[in-house]
Amino acid sequence: MELIFGHIVFILTLILFGSYLLLGIFSALALRKYLRKNSYVNYNSLVLSPLSPRISIIAPAFNESKTIIDNIRTLLSLYYNNFEVILVNDGSTDDTFEKIKDAYDLVRVNYYFDYRIPCERIKGVYKSKDPSYTRLTVIDKNNGGKADSLNAGVNICKSSLFVSIDADSIIEADSILKLVKPFLEEKERKVIGTGGVIRIVNSCDVESGHIREIHVPKSILPRFQVLEYTRAFLLGRMAWSHLDGLMLISGAMGIFDRETVIKAGGYSTKTVGEDMELVLRMRRYMSEHNRKYEVTYIPDPLCWTEVPSDIRSMRRQRTRWTRGLVESLWTHRKIFFNPEFKRLGMLGYPYWFFFEWLSPLIAFAGFLFTIYLIITNALNWPFYLLLFIFVYTFAVALSTWSILFEEITFHKYKKKRDVLKLLATAMLEPFFYPVHTYFAIRGNFEAMRRKKGWGKADRSGFDKKKKAERKPTLRQSANIGRTERPDLTI
Repeated sequence: MELIFGHIVFILTLILFGSYLLLGIFSALALRKYLRKNSYVNYNSLVLSPLSPRISIIAPAFNESKTIIDNIRTLLSLYYNNFEVILVNDGSTDDTFEKIKDAYDLVRVNYYFDYRIPCERIKGVYKSKDPSYTRLTVIDKNNGGKADSLNAGVNICKSSLFVSIDADSIIEADSILKLVKPFLEEKERKVIGTGGVIRIVNSCDVESGHIREIHVPKSILPRFQVLEYTRAFLLGRMAWSHLDGLMLISGAMGIFDRETVIKAGGYSTKTVGEDMELVLRMRRYMSEHNRKYEVTYIPDPLCWTEVPSDIRSMRRQRTRWTRGLVESLWTHRKIFFNPEFKRLGMLGYPYWFFFEWLSPLIAFAGFLFTIYLIITNALNWPFYLLLFIFVYTFAVALSTWSILFEEITFHKYKKKRDVLKLLATAMLEPFFYPVHTYFAIRGNFEAMRRKKGWGKADRSGFDKKKKAERKPTLRQSANIGRTERPDLTI
């Protein structure tokens, strides 16, 4: 039995690493094509063009008091000529809404809209009395969760395209220009959604809602996540976009065709993985109605978000991700190996099923069986050590490859010591994999118990250093975003 187990583990390891290698190759090809195609693009022409589509930026907020003013300031200073910002206060229990109302001098207005997709009751729509903030619309509604808040924003907005973001994220000033470009280039196939790279803001210098200097996180846990995000976005989603099998546009930032979202039923409030579930449902809708479409991906870093810096917060996040994955895969199980959905059904969905959901369960079973073999003194130590060295070396090489991708393309980490820190972190990260496996197992148990809700998210907030030096009033903080020119270089 031990021999059979060894062969199974070895074969599964080869298949898993082979898929990673192929995705890395496809990512390299797609990234090279993207950089070559966009090397001479003049994004300023999109700003000046009267044909640029109007875009609504929808930002749900629940108890975001620490960062909400900085985040709104950043959104209002985005480099685009025709957009509105819709901030959805999802029944916050802290002073989030009061801070926004005071900083931007909000008053309730009469605003006609229709509940085209279900959402909790909207208590009021607010606009600023200051004409400088005509782009800002604030919705105050009963609490219903992030998906419900996005549905409310979709009902309110009048644009053909909308951007969904997390209110606690920092957006690059030219991100909208890059996100909207695939929609302007569409020909035979309709673009229904576009996502971009999400980066980690922990330990970066943030002032007035803008990143002034980028650093690698000081704590080891966020640093592990830098490697994870870099691999996922540069080596994973870039490849799946190229293969037409992309199943996920990160909830932190993505742009969507509003009518397609409405016809597909809007965001689901029955899952905590509403970002993946929406993309799957939109793709199902387009395929089942025999419409040509595509979901695209932009490899440029567009959005910066704060990640958990303690193990408890990370556990809540990862178990929630697993629950969302299980719910989305089960809801759309019709896609599994269904040729009707082409590459999504034959490649994308099976990959997520076997390597994102099933793989951690197999790994956990392997851990248990290895412990059993050690206790019974039946473990083949030479084979086990050889397999360990092989797995460890490949994992480090994959992380190093992703760091190389980052450095030869967008080069956000300017200091050599930051790159060296990431390389050193890549040597340590494989030893953290058992913790990820534990999170996945716990998430599966929570999914079986049908646990709902996101759980409490602990935020440190941005601008800590600057706020210690000078503490402007909320009204002064709001005015900073109105007079500052967006920093496109960062």
